[in-house]
Amino acid sequence: MTAVPALAEILDTLRVVSLPLATRFRGVTRREAALFAGPEGWAEFSPFLEYAPDEAATWLRAAIDFAWNPQPEPRRDRIRVNATMPAVDAARVPEILARFDGCRTVKIKVAERGQVLADDIARVRAVREQLGPEGRIRVDANAGWNVDEAERALHALSEFDLEYAEQPCASVEELAEIRTRLADWDIPVAADESVRKADDPLAVARAGAADVLVVKAQPLGGARRALDIVERAGLPAVVSSAIDTSVGLAQGAHLAAALPELAHDCGLGTASLLAADVTGEPLSAESGAIPVRRVEPDPALLDRHAAPPERRAWWIERVGACHALLSS
Repeated sequence: MTAVPALAEILDTLRVVSLPLATRFRGVTRREAALFAGPEGWAEFSPFLEYAPDEAATWLRAAIDFAWNPQPEPRRDRIRVNATMPAVDAARVPEILARFDGCRTVKIKVAERGQVLADDIARVRAVREQLGPEGRIRVDANAGWNVDEAERALHALSEFDLEYAEQPCASVEELAEIRTRLADWDIPVAADESVRKADDPLAVARAGAADVLVVKAQPLGGARRALDIVERAGLPAVVSSAIDTSVGLAQGAHLAAALPELAHDCGLGTASLLAADVTGEPLSAESGAIPVRRVEPDPALLDRHAAPPERRAWWIERVGACHALLSS
């Protein structure tokens, strides 16, 4: 378990940024993140704003681990990444795909609140037309369907040759049911929220409810804990991110680099969804991959994108609340 440094050590270098997104994602147009430095370099603490301290504290533990400890030994120095397609109108698909250089895989958001299945079909069709038959398409519903809705939607989307469907339903029991219903359609099921937001991240594997695990360094408490979960689950893994800055993506890249096997492209190309970053050399996809390296923020960019004083104060209070939980 990572030792918890004094709160003053974290706050001494803490910078809070607010970065504009290139397109609306998860209902927001800006991404806030807290960054701080430790003996090993810079790390990111950026749980979504609605997360309470008991959940966000795990994200702080991951950031502390990345800033204070050497990471697991890498097995590769570049990570192939997928493009991420927000729940946009189909007409915007070419514009957004153009931001992801050389990516052969696209993860498409579906089941967006306020949209209908026809919107998802149009978006997925547009991506398939852009990629051609050799490209890989995966869809992510963020637990937005019940079992019957998922079955109907995924049957309708099956003509586009899906690599897998990520978190089509909310519960482990629902995932197991939809996986059974999809068996004859050859659409694997991937679990994300059922791993990173679960009290027991191995329950989905024990229940036979997924074919693939989606793991994220921050929500799982760092690379070592994520690697342990993957090993104990015995399932293929995809490393993903949560619209991190390039500092946060660096931690994800170190996790992906340490996995014994990495058969799928990873969701670590999301710097391309940011309209600004904290470094002049962001971890954006180049020829479909990102390098495994730490990222040093540019002081001028930290100043340019600094969050307003009231938002910095909010993040300082949040870090303190999470630190108190970790220290206890």
